[in-house]
Amino acid sequence: MSKFAALSSAVAASETTAPLQVRSNGRWKGFVLPVFALVLWWASSELDLVNSALLVSPLKVLETAIDQFSSGKIWVALGASLGREMAGFAIGTFAGLVLGGLLGFVPLFNRIVGPSFNTFKQISLFAWIPLLSVWFGLGDVAKVVFLSLAALLPVVVNTCDGIKNTPPKLLEVAQVYGYTRWQTITGVILPAAIPSIFTGVYLALIYSWLATIGAEYLLAAGTGIGNTLVDGSEHFQMDLVIFGMVVIGLVGWLMNALARLVERRISLGYGRS
Repeated sequence: MSKFAALSSAVAASETTAPLQVRSNGRWKGFVLPVFALVLWWASSELDLVNSALLVSPLKVLETAIDQFSSGKIWVALGASLGREMAGFAIGTFAGLVLGGLLGFVPLFNRIVGPSFNTFKQISLFAWIPLLSVWFGLGDVAKVVFLSLAALLPVVVNTCDGIKNTPPKLLEVAQVYGYTRWQTITGVILPAAIPSIFTGVYLALIYSWLATIGAEYLLAAGTGIGNTLVDGSEHFQMDLVIFGMVVIGLVGWLMNALARLVERRISLGYGRS
């Protein structure tokens, strides 16, 4: 067993070393463009280079942000949006893991369901909104179903691909050691597929957040950060629109950072085992 584990580690290291070596020593350079854009924005508003009704000043957006946080409106909106996002993400991820596992492990199921799923995933996600609005209305149920679809697709694809792309060398070693089918699945295929599976879950988290904003914008009933953008655009409050966009970007950035942190922890734990 120790020889097999050593071989697994060697194969995994050979496949993942190159991407991990791509690191930037000057991370601060990533702030150059945002700072430049902020300065250009401030200068344009101060010098009246752009119609103030279309591009409000950074100070006005800051005042709106203070008002939103002090009144608690932003917390209510974010709580509603994140609640829907987490519900849709959980449902879609669970269903995606099950469906992806069946497609990857059961050849007969893949032959029967695979072609239909490949057709299904070609349909634009937002094309489902008219149908969902008829079936479930404009409330939270329709939004959660929509978010579940957004999370489902990347999880299914990456789970199935991760299972099917298990390195042949690992399977050969498992056969030499006399592994049973169950031992091969739990001790070889699933560990080898973990990076691909996690990629699918990571994409599901990001896609479901992006879909949350789209669902709230197009299915406008209810409360949420997407509805904050709708309110701002309907009342021509560009400060509220820009503030909402900044909040959406920051939340997405935090999700990305947390997902990467969890990925590193899982990778380290898998490496130790």
